[in-house]
Amino acid sequence: MPSLAQMNGSLHIHNFYIGKLKAKQEQLFDSDPELAMLLDNVAAVLSEHAVVLADDIADLECDD
Repeated sequence: MPSLAQMNGSLHIHNFYIGKLKAKQEQLFDSDPELAMLLDNVAAVLSEHAVVLADDIADLECDD
């Protein structure tokens, strides 16, 4: 199992890329709506994983 520091780093990276994907999705919305929708879907999957990761981090912090 990864350490708490590794999990926090992973969560930070998830949030960084979610922001990047959403920004690019907004840029492409008018010119390429299909790609914008794909990017939105990828951001949604990463967001779901980030929620699970944040819950796991909270559980580990409560155990300490």
